[in-house]
Amino acid sequence: LLSCPSNPTVDSAAPCHHAASGRDGQHCWCYVDDKVSKAAWLNRSNIIFAGQDKWSLDPRVDLVTKGQLEYSLRIQKVDVFDEGPYICSIQTKQQSKTSQVYLIVQVPANIYKVTEDLTVNEGANVTLSCLASGRPDPAINWRLLNPSAEPLDGEEYLDITGIMRNQAGRYECKASNDVATPDVKYVNVVVNYPPTIKKTQSSETPVGRMGTLQCDATAVPTPEFEWYRDEKRLSNAQGVNIQIIGTNTILMVANVTEEDYGNYTCVASNRLGVQNASVFLYRPGTGRDINGSAPVSQSLWLLLACFACLFFKC
Repeated sequence: LLSCPSNPTVDSAAPCHHAASGRDGQHCWCYVDDKVSKAAWLNRSNIIFAGQDKWSLDPRVDLVTKGQLEYSLRIQKVDVFDEGPYICSIQTKQQSKTSQVYLIVQVPANIYKVTEDLTVNEGANVTLSCLASGRPDPAINWRLLNPSAEPLDGEEYLDITGIMRNQAGRYECKASNDVATPDVKYVNVVVNYPPTIKKTQSSETPVGRMGTLQCDATAVPTPEFEWYRDEKRLSNAQGVNIQIIGTNTILMVANVTEEDYGNYTCVASNRLGVQNASVFLYRPGTGRDINGSAPVSQSLWLLLACFACLFFKC
């Protein structure tokens, strides 16, 4: 008297369908033969349809009767509140029968709250949050979108203890539950750290030519630079030209004189710290500045020569 498609199976508590929330035209099928005198659809104990008479006040619900044998219930724009058991009940002259199906409503993953972009100092403890909803509950995964973009250990909350400068960047939070395309949000993390002078360039310059000294530092925020000769701060008004481009600074000494040879100090600073380094302007051929300090390469040769002399007892 009553039959339904094999997928889904219409047994007690079997799924009518895994429906996505908001989807149009979700069906619970029911087929009857010509011996049925009465038929009805119920949701729990509430009558939805009795025969062709609609008892439900929900405008989203209607009957589908394609031919004399089909008596199916259709729900438009399915909502999570529609989930639950539905009963197709029929009556013949001899007996009554019911078949129950269960509508499972799925909801795509949705990230509804994520940490805003933030700036922290190196060494701080950081927690990034990513909260998502969905049915079934979504899985949440984190990645730092550096060149490797490897997965990170964390779900709703990603804890970073003692964050380092190489952990700065764009963090991706992905929530997925296989109902629809995963939802993705991003958090940009800036890590502040004090300056480190990573490269300097001295200059071997003859009298009358231009000497160029260079200093390159890394820092966040971008460092400020100053140049000193002995204890005196240099400026563009003192016969030199200072250029600052991002994390690099160049000191140009035009028309070098004997008095210009010597030690110069490059100072890089931001609000987290200061670092300085010595840079030399020296005469060609001497390999040393006016204070007698040799460049590193010549100092190494002299050191090796001393060791050789001691070894051979010269």
